[in-house]
Amino acid sequence: MATHNPHKVEEFGAIVARVRPDLEVVGYDGPEPVEDGVTFAENALIKARAAVEHTGLPALADDSGICVDVLGGAPGVFSAYWAGHRKDAVANLELLLDQLADIADPHRTARFVSTIALVVPGGALDEHVVDGVWPGRLATAPAGSGGFGYDPIFIPDGQSGGAERTAGEFTAAEKNAVSHRARAFESLLPLLARL
Repeated sequence: MATHNPHKVEEFGAIVARVRPDLEVVGYDGPEPVEDGVTFAENALIKARAAVEHTGLPALADDSGICVDVLGGAPGVFSAYWAGHRKDAVANLELLLDQLADIADPHRTARFVSTIALVVPGGALDEHVVDGVWPGRLATAPAGSGGFGYDPIFIPDGQSGGAERTAGEFTAAEKNAVSHRARAFESLLPLLARL
């Protein structure tokens, strides 16, 4: 997995184990590439290509973020740096909540997007890109201590059985079954089966 983020490695490991327990997801220990793409796909490919170059092994890379409709899809690819170059998850979440403070619930729609790139080494690199989208809306205050990033303010669509919860209130197993990464990975399964 072309990331230095242990949360992503753990999350992907759990998602992969559900369907391909024979595959081991390991983190990337190489240099951090410059993510200068302007789309999730461009950044995912940058990371996967760097990992293949460094390790010689097939690499998966995820680029993901939260897209808020009233903000024209922002923060989007800038989700990790929304509050500045320090990559501060708490500051990012607080800034987004502040920006939406006067926005009424019906207009707080958002979606998590995950784009996964799979790059396989060989004579010519074999590259594949898939997307997963998890629709919902944003709460007015954080709830829950699970997950990471914007999870405590994201209320996924389609919940049943009582009060709605944020992704931060989901168990890891619940989130890994329905998240944007799980949805993207489902699209990747046919490609993995052919490799």
